[in-house]
Amino acid sequence: MMGTLLSRRTMLSLLVSIALVCCLAGQSMAAGKIKLRLASSGSPTGTRALALEEKFGPAVAAFAEYEPHWNSSLFKQGTELEAIARGNLEMALASAQELAVFFPEFSIFATGYVHRDAAHQRAVFNDPLMDPFKKKVEDELNMKLLSVMYFGARQLNLRTDKKVMTPKDMAGVNLRMPGTDAWQFLGKALGANPTPMAFAEVYTGLQTGAIDGQDNPLPTTVDKKLYEVTKQVILTSHLVDLNYISISKKVWEKMTPEQQATVQSAADAAAATCAENQMALEAELVTFLKEQGLQVYEPDVDAFRKHAQEMYRDSEFSKAWPKGLLEKINSL
Repeated sequence: MMGTLLSRRTMLSLLVSIALVCCLAGQSMAAGKIKLRLASSGSPTGTRALALEEKFGPAVAAFAEYEPHWNSSLFKQGTELEAIARGNLEMALASAQELAVFFPEFSIFATGYVHRDAAHQRAVFNDPLMDPFKKKVEDELNMKLLSVMYFGARQLNLRTDKKVMTPKDMAGVNLRMPGTDAWQFLGKALGANPTPMAFAEVYTGLQTGAIDGQDNPLPTTVDKKLYEVTKQVILTSHLVDLNYISISKKVWEKMTPEQQATVQSAADAAAATCAENQMALEAELVTFLKEQGLQVYEPDVDAFRKHAQEMYRDSEFSKAWPKGLLEKINSL
């Protein structure tokens, strides 16, 4: 009986020891993994977050712990790139607008009618013309741009009946645009009379006629129910927005070549999935808007692009752009 009791105690002790060893081993393995915290102001349910969760996290799980922080819960919006530069953050989704604060030449990628669509956006990013931009970010911000993530195209949304096909048709249209100089200039480049107004006031502004229209990606137009107080959408796609999946150069250089290749492949896969899902959503929303009684038009996009680019070439904004760069982008 005593032998049986000792045997059970011995067995229990052995099992506890095995469990402890396994636990410590697991902690050791976790401790040995590369921590990849990503900070963003985006939503955890948005197409970017879901694509990274589906494609990026699992792909790097063997050697890295992917830890996303959305809704600016880790770093305040606009401070993520500085956090990477200081070595306080591993990953971020960087916009061209944010990078232009540090490097004015990046403003070309936040300009109307530079990127035509997601495929053109990707072609520009992968072309050698981007190499000097990428190098500057690495050298001066300690950050590597891994891949470009399509974040939707902005479309015109008007309360008026007049069919808009060219920039001339926008003459006299009071188009709500954000209040900064760059946004107001984009409104002029579309042929409109840009009107600054807080976004929270746009629904009422359209309802009362204080403004004639607004511009946003279709998901925003639907989410904020702006279709209730408008009559048409014009698929100008005048600003094809983006984010760069970015990683600390210091963290990147600590990885093995095999790990770097896996991270790069995972970022590309997440970007491709995000673009696919975002375009599918936009297509669904076109159908939804038609069902709500709105007219959805495909205008003369070439006329809009020509008008916008001519205005930008003669503006202060283009002075920071490398000579001939816009022509190279257009030719891709």
